[in-house]
Parts: sequence; structure tokens; C-alpha cells
Amino acid sequence: MEPIGYWLNRTDLALTTTMNTVLAESGLTRLTWQVLNVVETHPRTTDTTVLTTLTANASPAELTDAITTVLADGWAVRPATEHLALTEDGRARLARVGKHVAAFRAASVAGISPEEYRTAVGVLKRMTLNLESDQGH
Repeated sequence: MEPIGYWLNRTDLALTTTMNTVLAESGLTRLTWQVLNVVETHPRTTDTTVLTTLTANASPAELTDAITTVLADGWAVRPATEHLALTEDGRARLARVGKHVAAFRAASVAGISPEEYRTAVGVLKRMTLNLESDQGH
């Protein structure tokens, strides 16, 4: 059996590659999709909110580029310095893209029960917290 790191890396690559393909026709990537979801979820989103929330997903430079992309493509605007908000068009486009993402998510968990999914996520979370707490020692 391969070590867990092998499957973590392979799963992340498969998720990113497939999601990028699904999102390409909308001009998005997995990372820009994640940025838009942070902007949608947090009413007073700032660049710092995005960087903090997605710190495990990409480097600060990659996240800053993703923010620049969603602004340039009209998904979001800056209602104030360093703040981000979805445009009305961005919100409507995000809802349409969400249908494709829902199908992607369903395909990614085919044959996996909700209980198995919760168990897998719970184990990965505990492993992460174990390792992060060891970094302080």
C-alpha cells in the first residue's frame, strides 16, 4: 500500500486538473473559484481574508494573482480599498458555474457513502492537527 502522502498528492492533483477542466469554459480555475467563494461567503471580504482563508491552497503570490484575475474579469469589484465584493454579473455567473461544480463534486464522490466521506475528512483533519501541533514543540 502506498503511503498516505502519495494519495493526498494524487487526489489533490486529480481534483485540481478535473476542476480546472470543468471551470475552463467559464474562464475560471480551481483557485479563482475558491477566491470567489470566499468573497461570496464573507460579506466584508478583504484581500487579507482571502489570503488567510486560502493559505493552505496556494502561495500569497498565487492568491494575489487570482484576486487580480477575478477583478479583471468582472466577477468582483473593490467597493473600498483592499475590499472585495461580487458584481451582480459575477454573482449570476457564479450561480451558473455552481451547477457544473455540483456535478463535479457528485462525480468525485461516486461510490463513497456520506459516512465514508466524513470519516476520511475527519482522519485527515486529525492528522493535520497532530502535525501542526507538533510544529510548536
